[in-house]
Amino acid sequence: MNANQPTRDEKKSSPTEFTEDQLSRYARHILLPEVGGKGQARLLGTSVLVVGAGGLGSPVLLYLAAAGVGRIGIIDDDAVDLSNLQRQIIHATSDIGRAKTDSAKESLAALNPEIKVETHDKLITAENALDIIATYDLIADGSDNFATRYLVNDACHLAGKPLVSAAILRFDAQISTFKSYLGSGQPCYRCIFPEPPREGLVPSCAEAGVFGAVAGVAGTLQATEII
Repeated sequence: MNANQPTRDEKKSSPTEFTEDQLSRYARHILLPEVGGKGQARLLGTSVLVVGAGGLGSPVLLYLAAAGVGRIGIIDDDAVDLSNLQRQIIHATSDIGRAKTDSAKESLAALNPEIKVETHDKLITAENALDIIATYDLIADGSDNFATRYLVNDACHLAGKPLVSAAILRFDAQISTFKSYLGSGQPCYRCIFPEPPREGLVPSCAEAGVFGAVAGVAGTLQATEII
């Protein structure tokens, strides 16, 4: 066995017995004392819903799949456009016109066929948010508008789910983790920003631009928070 492969003892320290392929695929995580076999097994047993398969959702989805998060949900009602490809690295030129959920699912299957990927090719709304969010352990918000951010925040608070939220514009990014369901001293997105900015005050990426790599940096940090 390669010296950099986890030993059988490290493998058995997990409550889940790994296959040989899993032991090899996740070797670099299992070798980390901060992750180990138990941590990797926990990732394999975890479910995450990613809201948006765009600039932020792309690196989040790729790194969660690579890390072995066992069940990943993707919700997005948009189709791949040529203008997306400057930063939305989960999609390819050949995907233009396809539903982003389908394109993203195909990319994740190519990266890690062992995980389960669920797609929700629809807009997240007040009518469906709670039902969808309630079926996942953790939510990652990579949406590009305030209405969705507030909706996802409120649904996570009501459902008692941790939320890792991120936003980007131009060269700037914000990333926060919220666990408001834990009670006093644990704010939510709405606690920090009680009301969305008035219409027209904050431009969109389509209006003001966004540096492509900023989406990658922010999404990777978002994935790190989740893992």
